Amino acid sequence: MADKVLFVDDEVDVLDGLRRTLRREFEVHIAVGGVQALAMIEEHGPFPVVVSDMRMPGMSGAQLLAKVRQLAPDTVRILLTGYTDLNSAIEAVNEGNIFRFLTKPCEKELLVRSISDAVEQYRLITVERNLLEDTLLGSIKVLADVLNAANPEAFGRSLRIARYVRHMVEKLGVSPHWSYEAAAALSQLGCVTLDSDLILRAYTGAQLSTPERELFNSHPQAAAHLLEQIPRLGPMAWMIGQQLSDEIPNTVPGLSEPAAKETVLGAKILKLAIAFDNLRMLSFTVAEALERLRPRHKEFPPELIEALKSLGPEHTGTELKRVATARLAVGMFLDQEIRNKQGMLLVPKGQEITQPILMRINNHWRSGTIDSEVMALVPAEDERFPLASVLRPNPTSGGSSLAGSC
Repeated sequence: MADKVLFVDDEVDVLDGLRRTLRREFEVHIAVGGVQALAMIEEHGPFPVVVSDMRMPGMSGAQLLAKVRQLAPDTVRILLTGYTDLNSAIEAVNEGNIFRFLTKPCEKELLVRSISDAVEQYRLITVERNLLEDTLLGSIKVLADVLNAANPEAFGRSLRIARYVRHMVEKLGVSPHWSYEAAAALSQLGCVTLDSDLILRAYTGAQLSTPERELFNSHPQAAAHLLEQIPRLGPMAWMIGQQLSDEIPNTVPGLSEPAAKETVLGAKILKLAIAFDNLRMLSFTVAEALERLRPRHKEFPPELIEALKSLGPEHTGTELKRVATARLAVGMFLDQEIRNKQGMLLVPKGQEITQPILMRINNHWRSGTIDSEVMALVPAEDERFPLASVLRPNPTSGGSSLAGSC
């Protein structure tokens, strides 16, 4: 399949000529002016390459490509310009808005070669990003599983924080989503260095001695130092390290101004999510928690606080049921703590059942150290699996139908 290229000009005849000339080499799309081009990118993108004329009424080519960079960062941008526009074109290149500029009239051979180079650049960008994100997300999942095994209470809190962060970024249309959510999911990773009793007392607002408070407050930096060792996780580590700071700096060492701006915003979102969870842990309603946070506008941008107003119920499409422990399944949510006979917390209330957690519960159930029934939120009939198949006892095995997965 030919690569999609979007050409933008204010002259229809020029666009028709480009389509006839290049239709054998590329899948050519055309847009008359910047407004139509942006609409096409939103409706029919992504386009590996956008080629725009410089001089257009209303929105110049440089202005358009700057907007394309925001709308579709991976798209490679080429500017066509006349000799009289060279200074503007060079300025656009220096600002990083375009990949290459070509002077008009441009011979077909040069245009085809330049677009082919841009397509290859697009492939390199997307392949590297996908590979990087897959690798990083795999590492993040492993670390989250380690946190879950080492301290279920901290892991449960990280899931709540991630939910709040996800809601804020979706509500505000903020990007990059995945790095902000990943920072939230690993925000409590440093708690693996702390005693479980200290963590629980800190989370529930209990009085801590000065040494205990200092020890607990060290967990963000412990996580940050660990994550800094993983390539490309430096900004995420910085966000996590700032979660208990009195004031988050506006600059990040080693990052460009745009990247630093995104990272600082991520740190503020994370800090707000944690402050919000602190209040929710003390049984404040969403409205009461937000009312207490609003005066802290120097710490938290008001638009972030207001984004939490629309936070809905934690679990939708579920029913509260008493479930045989042996019949718990991935996708359910616990509505109670699971503790062993000695009172040690194994899984916190509100925890979603994942495969590692299910294996842990099943191991304790087989050894007879936990109760045979628990209260859980189970997906309704029209969700991921029917209630009947989850809750019906297995008459042949006398145990869990999921036992084989353990």
